[in-house]
Amino acid sequence: MLFDKKLLLVFLLFSAVCFGQRPNNNENERNIKIDSLIINAVKLIASSNFTESVKKLEEARYLAQKIDNKSRVATASQLLSNVYLKQGEFDKANVEIRDAIITHQELKETDQLGKDYLYYAQILIKTQESQRALPFLQQAETILKGSRDPGVADDLASAYLYHGNILQESKKPDEALPKYENALSLLQNQKKKNYYVIARIYIQASRAYESLTNRDKSLDYASKAHDISINNNFPQIELDALALLGTIYSNSKDYEQAFAYLDTYNQKRQTYFGDNGSNTKALTIKNALLSEIDPADYNPARLVQANKITTVLIIALFTILCLLALSLYKNNNLRAKANELLQAKNAELIIAKENAEKASVVKAQFLSTITHELRIPMYAVTGLTHLLLSENPTDEQKKHLDSLKFSGEYLLSLINNILDLNKLEADKVEVEKATFNLRKRVDDVLFALERSAQEKGNKLILEYDKEIPEQIVGDPLMMSQILINLIGNGNKFTRDGSIFIRIQQLSKNETQTFLHFEIEDTGEGISKKKQKDIFQNFTQGSVQINRKFGGTGLGLSIVKRLLNLQKSKIELESTLGKGSKFFFDIKYALPLSKDKEPEERVYEIDYESLKGRKLLVVEDNKINQMITRKILEKNSMECDVADNGEIAIEKVRFENYDLVLMDIHMPGISGIEATQKIREFNKDLPILALTAVTIDENIDDFYLAGFNDIIPKPYKIEEFFFKIHNALKRKNVII
Repeated sequence: MLFDKKLLLVFLLFSAVCFGQRPNNNENERNIKIDSLIINAVKLIASSNFTESVKKLEEARYLAQKIDNKSRVATASQLLSNVYLKQGEFDKANVEIRDAIITHQELKETDQLGKDYLYYAQILIKTQESQRALPFLQQAETILKGSRDPGVADDLASAYLYHGNILQESKKPDEALPKYENALSLLQNQKKKNYYVIARIYIQASRAYESLTNRDKSLDYASKAHDISINNNFPQIELDALALLGTIYSNSKDYEQAFAYLDTYNQKRQTYFGDNGSNTKALTIKNALLSEIDPADYNPARLVQANKITTVLIIALFTILCLLALSLYKNNNLRAKANELLQAKNAELIIAKENAEKASVVKAQFLSTITHELRIPMYAVTGLTHLLLSENPTDEQKKHLDSLKFSGEYLLSLINNILDLNKLEADKVEVEKATFNLRKRVDDVLFALERSAQEKGNKLILEYDKEIPEQIVGDPLMMSQILINLIGNGNKFTRDGSIFIRIQQLSKNETQTFLHFEIEDTGEGISKKKQKDIFQNFTQGSVQINRKFGGTGLGLSIVKRLLNLQKSKIELESTLGKGSKFFFDIKYALPLSKDKEPEERVYEIDYESLKGRKLLVVEDNKINQMITRKILEKNSMECDVADNGEIAIEKVRFENYDLVLMDIHMPGISGIEATQKIREFNKDLPILALTAVTIDENIDDFYLAGFNDIIPKPYKIEEFFFKIHNALKRKNVII
């Protein structure tokens, strides 16, 4: 029964506090004195007498502390913080607002706490800590939006304004504009307009629209801000608007108007803030303060009424607490046990989270390593294929080499998009827009898979709609990946059967065609239960199927993700033992020109100008050395080789080269370190990174190290020479 005694003691103390808090006459007099000091301080702000205002507020806080009136202490601290903030005394403002936040949190004065967060965020912004300010602005927005007091609309609008400014500072004007528009909507619906904040919002929104090159909107908002500043005597905003109008007209190449506004800006600036600009500065501070401080909020009658309401609410709250206390007591033991269980579960979750994070790091490291290791032999495959194709093969050999080249490109795409699961899961794969021949793509896929199908006794049967346009616009490599995965999947699970590939045009207009794809097999089929999970990573029909047919279980997951990127959806119909049918509908754009456009990118390269140019290849892999050398020498270029970074530095120091091809991962110093050392004594030599490293995430590091361009391995030969040609042309080595 110890708990019952403690509970009773709490009730008695609470009753004493609630009903014994009637202030005596002396306290009433002091409260009136405190309110009078605060009101006088606000009036002094309105007359730009900030020094006396600070003295009144400090006196009010001192008296409030003596009678332990925490609410008035916090009010005085909040006002002091705002005065210091507008005068640029940020350290003092920081101390005052922290005191106000602590007290308002203790008193649970939510609306005032919202204002505190707004002022604290302003201090952080002024002291170049915008990102730290963001969560406080978000808290202020949440609190003020939930307030029933219509008087907080100005503060909420200010919170939106500063939030928008941070987004604009982060180069996100499109995200900042909704914040500005919300703020304007709030203020324009008020009977008593806060023109100072409205004008500031117009200024910032105008800058955002100018960043997005919406010149009409930008000019409109800047003009409105200028008109408000003139009509309401806001000198700082008038100067900001004049400078902004000058910039807008300058960007519009209307230099006469731009000069006129900037000339007016210089004249006004000298007038307002020249040798005798102290009055204007005081006026600017006063305008900023009065935009956030409403003297009506500190009316004595209103404060007395608020005190009465607070007393009534305390009594009502106490009554409710008494009624709830018994039920809380009965549930106390159950809650304690639940808390213990929750803590144990939380501890397990924390451990699981840490393990997941470690696994994620290991996974990322593994994917980075395996991608690099796979690209190295792929470079040999694609390089040797190119060399063989250039040595006049027979028609039959060329047919097989073309198939090998196609398969190599597909495997490279897998290395870039499949093994890098992080990239796929984060939807960072971009859809290319290129004109290509769909029928040729389909034929290439079927040719690449024909032998595999024959080995299993399967027939690949194509039903292709002749009405489909010869040229369409989309991502050809992505479509190849989808078809290879779906047809390869059907072939894997079918023996002595057929795989039907049906491609039909559903509709067509002048700009696009709507196609239907079906891949149907007569193989194993998929059970209803497994059909729900078959598109997940590393999922197959069963363990027995995995052992019988092999595979990673990634193919269908990749198909689903690639189709989602193209705003399509994969569907499945399957009967166990009879086969499966995968189908999807997809839209492709049509070329604007009626003439046929080339499927591959056309590289403009003057091969004659490359002849006789001397290149240094820095590469530790002997096979890669041989392939790169042969490719260069086939085009009559001189090639020298360095096995590592140290040798490369010495060769560049004592010999003359037109260009350097630099690998990244080498024994000793890396290619990045070698390039940095070369740049210490040779700033002009073109250096290209020829590397199997995944560069998407750290491409800036390559350019900062001194590389002129990057050629990821394996590469297309045309792209290889195109980048070499461009690098030499930019450095005026060739004309």
